[in-house]
Amino acid sequence: MKKILLLLTLFSFSTHSQIKRIEPSNWWIGMHLNEITLLVYGDAINSLEPSIQYKGVSITKVDQVENPNYLFITVNINQSAEPGKVKINFKKNDKLISTKEFPLLSREKESANRASFTQKDAILLIVPDRFANDNPKNDNAIGYLEKANRTNESGRHGGDIQGIINRLDYIQSLGYTQIWNTPLVENNMPKYSYHGYAATDFYKIDSRFGTNDDFKKLVTEAKKRNIGLIWDVVLNHCGLEYYFVKDLPTNDWLNFQETKTKTNHIKSTQLDKYAIMVDKNKYTDGWFDDSMPDLNQRNPFVASFLIQNSIWWIEYAGLSGIREDTFSYSDKDFLAKWTKAILEEYPNFNIVGEEMTTVTELAAYWQKDKVNADGYKCYLPTLMDFSLTENLVKSLTTTNNWWSTWKEVYQGIGQDYIYPNPNNLLIFPDNHDLDRFYSKINKDFEHWKIAMVLYATMRGIPQFYYGTELLYSNEVLGNDGQRRADFYGGWQNDSKDAITKKGLTENEQKAQQFFSTLLNWRKSSNAIHTGKFKHYAPNQNDVYVYFRYTDKEKVMVILNKNKEKVTLDMKHFEEMIPSSFNAIDVMTNTKLFVNNTLDVEAKSALILEIK
Repeated sequence: MKKILLLLTLFSFSTHSQIKRIEPSNWWIGMHLNEITLLVYGDAINSLEPSIQYKGVSITKVDQVENPNYLFITVNINQSAEPGKVKINFKKNDKLISTKEFPLLSREKESANRASFTQKDAILLIVPDRFANDNPKNDNAIGYLEKANRTNESGRHGGDIQGIINRLDYIQSLGYTQIWNTPLVENNMPKYSYHGYAATDFYKIDSRFGTNDDFKKLVTEAKKRNIGLIWDVVLNHCGLEYYFVKDLPTNDWLNFQETKTKTNHIKSTQLDKYAIMVDKNKYTDGWFDDSMPDLNQRNPFVASFLIQNSIWWIEYAGLSGIREDTFSYSDKDFLAKWTKAILEEYPNFNIVGEEMTTVTELAAYWQKDKVNADGYKCYLPTLMDFSLTENLVKSLTTTNNWWSTWKEVYQGIGQDYIYPNPNNLLIFPDNHDLDRFYSKINKDFEHWKIAMVLYATMRGIPQFYYGTELLYSNEVLGNDGQRRADFYGGWQNDSKDAITKKGLTENEQKAQQFFSTLLNWRKSSNAIHTGKFKHYAPNQNDVYVYFRYTDKEKVMVILNKNKEKVTLDMKHFEEMIPSSFNAIDVMTNTKLFVNNTLDVEAKSALILEIK
């Protein structure tokens, strides 16, 4: 009988000892955020009593919630704490049930003051599943619901982190200094999970891409080539297969937890003083998709989890920036708190938010230092400039306009006064959510070159999408699979290879060389990195001219989309330069003397360094 009681007691203890997760799994000493809330998950653990005996570390609060499988432990790490393995003891009725180690690590030197992406950078956007598959062994990792099928446009194709590592030299050769990957965290969903925006574990790299260590290796190898890594964060939602969705901690962990109501996608409700609260709430609280539950950031445990996760990845992997997905869909007070927390931890850090709108006022609302009518303050440094993307396509595809075919671009840039810091906007011809730029401009190669010059020299931070340098297009507009086509040479036996140039057409090779020349020149131009911007109304021969300049350097950019050669009267530009001057044509590296007039070839772009 005693043996039976002992076995029953041991069985009871073992059920209580099944702590499956502690998140975050570690922290660092010397952090500004030195009080964190640990999410502890396991079987019937809410009756356990946690304790810590470690110098400088203490438990300040323990919260039980509706679900007995969760505990939330608030831990303070003060200045006297040293690196080491903190032991968290879990007791029940004064009996030790389980001990878990929580490592406290030293920070890398100058971690808090790390550099981030700025106007000096050119960013490459990669969809990792579609870039390069250099480790086919992880294509169908054990325990994952969706298998690789390269014939399926909406399926997984097998690209991985090793494929990116092996192409860093190519990326560097093009002139890139930053890489933004769409999310690499686990997306263990039954289908359509390759894009990464339906996370099922915010702390784990998806095994089909590699491991957490593989990602750290990517960051290290990129840094050797002076390339930083930008982390794609999703705060608004996660995947339906997430453990804390299948086993909800609280009755308000998700928004519309019972009804699964979808968002109305009406961004204007957030600024509209006439909008009713039902419409405002449906935008922020509605589910982005049936398979993407909407996280409730008003729940303090959800808020802490998301803030800590972002900071954890920055510190763990050595990141140089964050791109935040579906920015305004999250709770606005939380967004202010999240952005502020990251900038308090990393004062030089840059975060770009995706506010997918061409309405300047809606985007500018979120930028740091914006004075809003409702008094709202966010701390987001950078917005994605979707209006420039749309305006440039309009200008390049318009053939007749009473004033100028450049009107949309000129007037759009003229609205920069709405932004507190327009120089810190992310500018881009396209991305994974948009049709390929080359398709949108009707595959006009000369207009493509004009656009690349504009994005490389315009105010803001340029981002380009993999394959742009190879004139990627999508034949079916709106088709995500084609927008996210596989990178040439990323798979064995591909008929084309971007690196060896096998199978590339003459125009693709010309485009690749043009792109590389442009971005590599850009690396050394202080006028582009830090210069002011001035532009001229494009009503002289329908040519758009602007200047980037500092006290010591001046660059003149001339964009002629006409089918004929144009002669410019240089007296028109005397506010910025004399009518006669010496210059270097950047793209051909040739010297020229301009005397009162300048001939600009049909459908061409000139970048002149004024001497």
